[in-house]
Amino acid sequence: MLLDRQRLLLTLLDALRDQVSNMDFQKLLFFYTKECEKTPTYEFVPYKFGGFSFTSYADKRRLMEAGLLVQSDQQWDLTEAGRRMARKEAVMPLLVAGFCRRFAKLRGNALIAEQYRKYPYYAIRSEIVETVLTDTESRRQVARARLAKAKPGLVTIGYEGKSLEFFLNQLLHAGVTLLCDVRRNPISRKYGFSKNTLGKACEGVGIRYKHLPELGIDSEERRDLKTQADYDTLFADYECKRLPQQKDALAKIRRWIKAGNRVALMCYELLPQQCHRHCVAEALIHGPGKVPVVHL
Repeated sequence: MLLDRQRLLLTLLDALRDQVSNMDFQKLLFFYTKECEKTPTYEFVPYKFGGFSFTSYADKRRLMEAGLLVQSDQQWDLTEAGRRMARKEAVMPLLVAGFCRRFAKLRGNALIAEQYRKYPYYAIRSEIVETVLTDTESRRQVARARLAKAKPGLVTIGYEGKSLEFFLNQLLHAGVTLLCDVRRNPISRKYGFSKNTLGKACEGVGIRYKHLPELGIDSEERRDLKTQADYDTLFADYECKRLPQQKDALAKIRRWIKAGNRVALMCYELLPQQCHRHCVAEALIHGPGKVPVVHL
């Protein structure tokens, strides 16, 4: 069964009619979500060549596996089955068709430059700004969009209810330079948040990834938590019995911060008071070399 966002990919490709390069399709998908949708189907991060959606590429792989896209690492192209599916389950076909007509002649560097000029934040990590943007003012706009370096320190963050791209943008805007995963088992059914995928995505936007499983809590202990009182009881036990045994891990985080990093403690839960990361943060705040903390 296709997701709505996967149907959008098929609809857009069908409306474009011809095969499209990876770069062009990313930029066209970006413009469609930014300019034609109130709630963007896909979110993007500033990447090597501008706005990039990891999730769209994960969907591309699934659609290839389903026989709806041609097996290709270089382009996006529908199979015959994919074209039939696109027309059967089209998403906003008139809107998509109008968008494709508007962008019909914009491809390659001209399309990339259009994104950089209109949305300079997404060009801040681009490796081709100087090549694509020939005018000084546009390059200045990208320079002004670059995020100021944040002071060394500590933040905490949960990924509950967030896309990978939204999560990464939060980290970038908070000035995070190192993401410290404090889950015992860094596997997630939500795309992008298992250890290997998350680590590569972080590296792609200039954030180091480290995993400290010794600071985690076994999932079995979290199964029957229903009220805040249940969470508080678990965390009291964690702070009293287990966290004091993790002096080496805490010292490692302090060294990262002392070396100039802005470290984010990361786990699943959205609310810090329902996640043990706030206990780790408290230990760092009140331990040797006090560290200020911000909960995202």
